Amino acid sequence: MKTHFKTFLLFTALAGFLSCHAKTKKENIALNQTEIEKLKPNKQFIKVALLLDTSNSMDGLIDQAKAQLWDIVNELSYAKCGTNKPNLQIALYEYGNDRLNSREGYIRQVLGFSDDLDEISKELFSLTTNGGEEYCGQVIQTSLNQLNWGENPDDLKLIFIAGNEPFTQGKTNYKDASANANEKDVTVNTIFCGDFNQGISTYWKDGADLTKGDYMAINQNQSTVYIATPYDDDILILNQKLNKTYVIYGDKGKEKIALQAEQDSNAGSYGKANAVSRSVSKSSYLYKNESWDLVDAVELNEVTIENLKDDALPNILKGKTKEEIKTYVNEKRKERDAIQKQIQALNLKRKGYITKNKKDTNGLENAMTKAIKEQAKKKHYTWN
Repeated sequence: MKTHFKTFLLFTALAGFLSCHAKTKKENIALNQTEIEKLKPNKQFIKVALLLDTSNSMDGLIDQAKAQLWDIVNELSYAKCGTNKPNLQIALYEYGNDRLNSREGYIRQVLGFSDDLDEISKELFSLTTNGGEEYCGQVIQTSLNQLNWGENPDDLKLIFIAGNEPFTQGKTNYKDASANANEKDVTVNTIFCGDFNQGISTYWKDGADLTKGDYMAINQNQSTVYIATPYDDDILILNQKLNKTYVIYGDKGKEKIALQAEQDSNAGSYGKANAVSRSVSKSSYLYKNESWDLVDAVELNEVTIENLKDDALPNILKGKTKEEIKTYVNEKRKERDAIQKQIQALNLKRKGYITKNKKDTNGLENAMTKAIKEQAKKKHYTWN
């Protein structure tokens, strides 16, 4: 009887900790905090659908998205939902491009909700612009229909749509799409690429107001300004060491580690500081590669070393005993943890340096992070 009663108390206490809305006051039932952390699943998500106009005039917007992805990811890595750090999923749509199917409203889902940051970067860098018709209401509705938004009330579900044509174009009324977004607890944020007042007169602000989202106007042709810091070179050296801790396995291994290197290169093509931002992202909990990296796969219980066949292993581990493989993977895990902690420590100093020297801009990253933080408060998310 005592055992059943203790179990009941345990689950009662845990229920209070599983929500961002849970009270933070101490309960009468005192549970060891370490035990709570071990038992508590991380079920909260920040889900962001990015809808980008890829018509001719939007080259600057696409450039900003490519250049500022890692800064946005880094800001989101500091979010907390209660005592949990929420998962992040990003989806990507393009619209308004003549190369897209006219029968589908010149809209394409580039990537559904994904937590694969390398894949997200790859797809962003694949975007090119061309003339077309921009149907804001239709692309919002399409993303609402196609994506799995889920029903967890603690999830932060956001759409960011960016463009520069009237919000009223197309056969789908943006007001109907907004009503559907409200039903799904999705907040629509609008980013007008141009004059603030022009965006208001072309209904971009109304498109945000209907879901209590943020309306923003940015200069899409403004070049991203990077601030070099004394810590950049050290972080980049650590990133090279970090890459050596990845242990490929399975069919995807070689392809995915090549993709990782490609996205390092893509980030570097926008300058050293952007490569540093990507390195910082790779040191955060959001950068996981359990589908191809044995270190992450073992840690996240995606694979069991005892069940791995020899042909799924990299050459360095072929013919090794299961204990030898475990030892090797464990050493790489420790090595990675140490490197990631070093990067995070240097990044704290880097952030302080940038804060002192940075000027406010009205670019994509600044607009998105401000909106996300403000709307996250409604869900009781905090930033550390």
